[in-house]
Amino acid sequence: MVLLVGILFFIYIATLKFVIKVECFIIQDMRVQALHGWDVSVAEAREIQLNLARRVVTENEVINPRLVAGIDISRPDAQGVARGAVVVLRYPEFSMVEVEVAQGKITFPYIPGLLSFRESPLIMAACEKLCNVPDLILVDGQGIAHPRRFGLASHVGLFLDLPTIGCAKSILCGQHQPVEEEAGSHAELLDNGELIGAALRTKSGMKPIYVSVGHKIDLMSALQWVLKCCRGYRLPEPTRLAHLAAGGMLTFEPSCQGKLFD
Repeated sequence: MVLLVGILFFIYIATLKFVIKVECFIIQDMRVQALHGWDVSVAEAREIQLNLARRVVTENEVINPRLVAGIDISRPDAQGVARGAVVVLRYPEFSMVEVEVAQGKITFPYIPGLLSFRESPLIMAACEKLCNVPDLILVDGQGIAHPRRFGLASHVGLFLDLPTIGCAKSILCGQHQPVEEEAGSHAELLDNGELIGAALRTKSGMKPIYVSVGHKIDLMSALQWVLKCCRGYRLPEPTRLAHLAAGGMLTFEPSCQGKLFD
């Protein structure tokens, strides 16, 4: 009898441990809001930007992020085919949790200021594959540092309803004063007197990158998070790895926990 009770107790404990482990790892699929279609004219695209720009939130909603993602897209090849990529990293270790890529033909024409209509369909296709919902996304592109205050990072932020930061390698609009050479220095990016972002020196001796609010974050918080995500390169680690993934140069072997959000 004592032996039977001991066996039953062991089975109970083993089952309890299993239940706890399962409850600690919850798979969450990324939800993409279809705010509009992508088969639009140039005039319609500009009107969509103006309308959606009013919905961008410029207040910080990033609190203790555990998963940080980077987004980028490759240049189209001779056939017009490109690859959109999203890389999810565990913060602050920056270990890779998930890498998703979507490949397809680019159909929207190349028009400065409308690149989000050219790039977002593949980026959204990659994001729809995610099993891990990030707390913060860094996008290789502009946020509100855009003529209509609605660049790629803002577009992605509204479609995913998540905090996003624009981390661009060049200026689309605005001007700034010289940035000091020390890493972490920044200068305000102004457009007709309006603060739209900042030129940020992420590494001494390298050109600055251009940080702007995407969605659900303020500029100072965006600058702080970009710096926290830099690991000795000009580009922050999430977008650096996303660039490699989009170019087919990132190898990732998911473990049994690779697609689990804990």
